[in-house]
Amino acid sequence: MAENEDGQEKTEQPTGRRREKAIKQGNLPRSRELSNAVLFGSGVVAMMAGGSMFARGASGWFRQALTPDLVMLESPGELFGYMGILLLRLVLVMLPLIGVALAACFVAPGLMGGFHFTTESLQPKPERLNPLAGLKRIFSSEGLVEVAKSLLRVALLVIACGLVLVHGFDVLKAMPGQSLEDAASTGLHFAGRLLGAAAVALVLLALADAPYQKWNWTRKLKMTRQEVREEMKETDGNPQVKGKIRQMQFQMSQRRMMEAVPTADVVVVNPTHYAVALKYEGGTMRAPKVVAKGVDEMAMRIREVADQHRIATVSAPPLARALYREGEIDKEIPVRLYAAVAQVLSYVYQLRAWRPGAGRPPQLGTVEVEEFPARGDGL
Repeated sequence: MAENEDGQEKTEQPTGRRREKAIKQGNLPRSRELSNAVLFGSGVVAMMAGGSMFARGASGWFRQALTPDLVMLESPGELFGYMGILLLRLVLVMLPLIGVALAACFVAPGLMGGFHFTTESLQPKPERLNPLAGLKRIFSSEGLVEVAKSLLRVALLVIACGLVLVHGFDVLKAMPGQSLEDAASTGLHFAGRLLGAAAVALVLLALADAPYQKWNWTRKLKMTRQEVREEMKETDGNPQVKGKIRQMQFQMSQRRMMEAVPTADVVVVNPTHYAVALKYEGGTMRAPKVVAKGVDEMAMRIREVADQHRIATVSAPPLARALYREGEIDKEIPVRLYAAVAQVLSYVYQLRAWRPGAGRPPQLGTVEVEEFPARGDGL
């Protein structure tokens, strides 16, 4: 089991952030065997598909290269330029094969982890120059795996090519008795079979190596439980800091709520426990809204602020409890409480208009409200 420097076992799968960080640093799963198989295999397929074209181009090039040019004998100084022209024409003959090889160089990384350009992997690292670290890598488990892969690669190539040679031995024996053109054709076909067998061997090795490299990459990125916890703290924030922030946010909301109490029209209370401050502006509001609410100590503070600013306080216990449970700060009251709140506001407006000596003061009467309505009953 892999362990970190603290001796803790890395038992947890790497998180998405851990994977992204590794990719950003240029650490992606890569399979050398897959790259070899794709490059070699695509070259073999290209040669087989365009064999006749390559043969004609090569034949023309050899004919030109081996044909004596009398001008060169008279002007040896032009030999260098002539050799340059020959090399250029050879490149043009092989250009399709070169193009296929270049394309294959991009296909293999795309199959294993995709592409990601980063300069971090190019930065010099002094630890890479440490000979002891190099010896440790060579004799590590990964070094042994690479040695095993090399031996397996040689074994697969020997077996694949050996089978082709055994089954094609009669064909090779017959070549000396053939004409030059027939012998060349037979040799090319046999070479194609030999290269195809080698490509198949490399593909088989790649099919085993690619999943292993992906698994090994994930294994190296595994984390200890402590590392997972630390990353969660960095991602989601330290619980203590988050708690402090929530406390500050709560205090700010309480401060804003208390500042809104003086603007209320009425504070509905359950004499000792609940207090809800309501505000209504006809013409600008569809319904009264809750500007402050609290229970116990907060309810007492709301009543104190209301008394200081001469805000009417109305005792209606069932309504106060219902408003506290169902009302939200700066939101309109629930529809089902419209009638009860309208009764309270009407009483408050009448109380404001009443003057001593103008008869009996207005009476609120009983405010009827279903404190715990059945589900779907106007909530």
